[in-house]
Amino acid sequence: MRLQHQWGSGLVAAVLGGLVGMTAVAAAGAQFLPILGAREGAMRSQQIPVANGFIDYMTLLNERDGGIHGVPVVWEECETVWDVTRGLECYERLKAQGPTGAAAMQLANTPLVNALIARATHDRIPFIALGGGRSDAADGRVFPYVFPAPVTWWSQNTAKLRFIGQQLGGMDQLKGRKIAHVYLENDFGRATLPILDRQAAQYGFTVQHLAVNPPGLDQKATWLRVKVAQPDWVILRSVGVMTWTALKEAAQVGFPRDKIVGPHPTCAEQDLRPAGEAATGFICALWWGTGTHFPLIQEVLQYVYARVNGAGPEQDVGTVNWIQGMLRALLTTEGIRTAMHHFGHKPMTGAQVQWGLEHLSLTPAYLKELGAEGLLPPLTLSCRDHEGGGGVKFQQWDGKQWTVLTDWIAPDQALVRPLVEASAAKYAQEKGITPRECP
Repeated sequence: MRLQHQWGSGLVAAVLGGLVGMTAVAAAGAQFLPILGAREGAMRSQQIPVANGFIDYMTLLNERDGGIHGVPVVWEECETVWDVTRGLECYERLKAQGPTGAAAMQLANTPLVNALIARATHDRIPFIALGGGRSDAADGRVFPYVFPAPVTWWSQNTAKLRFIGQQLGGMDQLKGRKIAHVYLENDFGRATLPILDRQAAQYGFTVQHLAVNPPGLDQKATWLRVKVAQPDWVILRSVGVMTWTALKEAAQVGFPRDKIVGPHPTCAEQDLRPAGEAATGFICALWWGTGTHFPLIQEVLQYVYARVNGAGPEQDVGTVNWIQGMLRALLTTEGIRTAMHHFGHKPMTGAQVQWGLEHLSLTPAYLKELGAEGLLPPLTLSCRDHEGGGGVKFQQWDGKQWTVLTDWIAPDQALVRPLVEASAAKYAQEKGITPRECP
């Protein structure tokens, strides 16, 4: 929230000096938030801006507001190299840091989210998965500490089909069409297999699933199969080097990029620029807006970058992955703010933040107050619903930047929610979990 200064920036600097980016054990009155990042390895082009956006928002809160209700925010990064084993080690290292332990965990890695569900539930530390991880984690009765808000992979996929239907002239025009699904062979890539198959049966199109082994540099055979099949559309589930490799291979076989649509991990400017002209026309689904024109981002430039406190290069501000990281921080700290309203203005525990997230409501009026109107969709979380009812915007790459094609497109919750509940119930039965009773 754009609040009046509780502390001047000089006092903030004096109080926080030496804490930012360091273990917060000595900061007894601070709120500790760990960052499980990847500044090394094949995913660094994506994950460095994500981590920087997260840090920049927390720096904004400290500089502008003195933290959250006067409680400064501190953090520590741990390098995962986008590897599950390293990620588990980072989790164990950071979960008990700070005066109340980790208040929440930031994870952009679907395989790592899935690997940590049982540990986080036992440790009572909420995961802010933001559109990632298991889609059935939207059922908070079975997954009380996982928050895939504002839209899960399954919901995003139904929005993609609604977008394709709009381009064809109506959902009935999907009948008889062919869609190729080119996906990374891991938990992230496989996440939408069941929903795509369900939608193919529902709307009468055929879907061809084409897996690509990580990291995705070898795709020639895959795109030759696309050329032979001649699908009407391609849904691309890629990340990092696989994205620009896929777009170059699509160009080589002559498949139009304006008939390729991907989810938010495919949207990074850092991954499109290496593809050059081959990326022009590519369409991407995002649950957030892009650019620097939003009042909240202007405040980051004013309070953080103008004071030479930015975590990374200023040119990354407003890009897809930087905004993703910033919004991860926003949703996390708004969950903390909501918890503080209930439990008091002091550092929150993970269990208290979990309560705050389940009572979080970002209404259109509140988003405007935050300076984030149009930056992310309104959402309301609850004990039962950890997704929140968000929407998806579609944007097209013009060779230099994104052009917005649509307003928020709502997912097909009538299709998704029953699948979420059935899958969550199956998971609970397999794990011997008794689902919570929700009001």
